[in-house]
Amino acid sequence: MKVFADRLINVLEKHRREIAQQWCKAVRQNPRTPSFNNSSEEEILSRADSFYKNVIKMYYSEKPYTEVRKYFSEYADLSYNNKIPLHETLYALIMMRRHMWLYADFQAPFLSAMDHRQAVETLNKTIRIFDHGIYIITRRYGELEKG
Repeated sequence: MKVFADRLINVLEKHRREIAQQWCKAVRQNPRTPSFNNSSEEEILSRADSFYKNVIKMYYSEKPYTEVRKYFSEYADLSYNNKIPLHETLYALIMMRRHMWLYADFQAPFLSAMDHRQAVETLNKTIRIFDHGIYIITRRYGELEKG
């Protein structure tokens, strides 16, 4: 799995800003995320760049749940304080994941027949990070709304 994951992370490290720019453009144009139009492009771009940098950190962490909890709690606080509704916050996160994978998928030759098992393992680990993130964001929004 390490070889495939290294390739994914290398693509993410080398092209993090470009992936963030593509996400920024998409999230500002998407009718499901209109609240992102209230923030500056640089603020949104910074958010995505930070996210992709932290995905790398979370992926390789010995205790990823600790890293996931810390990052996504901060992500929820930022979204809540910027008055971005929970459903838009989560959809923007889904879009970040999609942009990361789409970009990597278009990098040729990224995936060979021998990599399929490793790809599934990497995909599962990445999805687990996002699933924990969604849970943490939802829980944190509830805490913030209660005061």
